[in-house]
Amino acid sequence: MPDKTYDVLVVGSVNADLVVRVDRRPAAGETVLGSDLATYPGGKGANQAVAAARLGGRVAFLGRAGTDGQGDFLRDALRGDGVDITHLITTPGPSGVALITLGPDGDNSIIVSPGANGRVTEEDVTAAGPLFAAASVVSLQMEVPLDAVLAAARAAEAAGARVVFNLSPPAAVPDELLALCDPLVVNEHEAAFLGASDPAGLLARGPRSVVITKGADGAVVADGDGVIEVPSPRVEAVDTTGAGDAFTGALSWRLARGDDLATAARFAARVGAAAVRVAGAQSSFPRPADLEDM
Repeated sequence: MPDKTYDVLVVGSVNADLVVRVDRRPAAGETVLGSDLATYPGGKGANQAVAAARLGGRVAFLGRAGTDGQGDFLRDALRGDGVDITHLITTPGPSGVALITLGPDGDNSIIVSPGANGRVTEEDVTAAGPLFAAASVVSLQMEVPLDAVLAAARAAEAAGARVVFNLSPPAAVPDELLALCDPLVVNEHEAAFLGASDPAGLLARGPRSVVITKGADGAVVADGDGVIEVPSPRVEAVDTTGAGDAFTGALSWRLARGDDLATAARFAARVGAAAVRVAGAQSSFPRPADLEDM
């Protein structure tokens, strides 16, 4: 790919992750005791940006954060990892927050309050037009409004940037958006939401390529040349929060550097596995030295 100012432009969400560990999740109407509350920087968009930046990527971010204390915390976290936040717009009101319950086996349940993320607009995308021409890959998710996501995908296509679209959380999206994806990245639940559990079925929906992530079982990659299984290193999971974002951020960066899809996915699987070994989302994301034993 021709050299650009940025390897990856992320258009997406920034959230404060409020995490409580529990021995078991409460049933309806039940109260259980949990751990002390821990607060981490998160949000699918910010997570993917930090994952790519920590690996050495040149990353820019487009989104919105609030005027509360969480907004300052989130801006500082992105800036501290070297992400260009020139287009992280300050929005009156609360920032996005994710309420995360973490079980003893490292799995999680998440409720997201969008806050400022819900105010990202098509106009924000238009105003940041030169960013799209400056990026090799544009990474998108679904924690900001669909109109903004579709506008960003169109802007990326017009600028000649590759669109990596993580359909998470799952939602109905137009065929036009799916047709711009290269790849569409989904986990097995998100694939089922689209009505297809296999790569061929997903490709029939229109994306140029597909990656299905399968947690500890790695990923499946599919494009016009066929289907490839990508294994994941075996590790002891401490906290799976953000592992999918670590995978997608790493995938986006390696695609920007010129890897083919299968090679990028193999690297991304190592990054995702490294992330589950440490608590938190962004706090768990590896740097190159952390991958040497993978």
